[in-house]
Amino acid sequence: MKKYVAMITQFFIWSGFTVVEWLSGDDRILAKATLFAVFFYLAFLLGKMIVQSNKVAIVVTVASLAVYGGIYLSLDLLQHSTFL
Repeated sequence: MKKYVAMITQFFIWSGFTVVEWLSGDDRILAKATLFAVFFYLAFLLGKMIVQSNKVAIVVTVASLAVYGGIYLSLDLLQHSTFL
């Protein structure tokens, strides 16, 4: 159950990353990579605090990032596709 709670709270962090990245607009790739590293570390720390294990925290963090990235890319694809 702790893994699911960690994953759901990490979705909030990834959503925050998406908003901050959108607001950063024309930043260079190094700034965006640094921003991603900060949010990844924050998500990892939150996961570690909830599940209390480094191994499980990194697995949950990578899994939540993969799921969130898949959802993000799917919605982006739907937004830019023309069905009509």
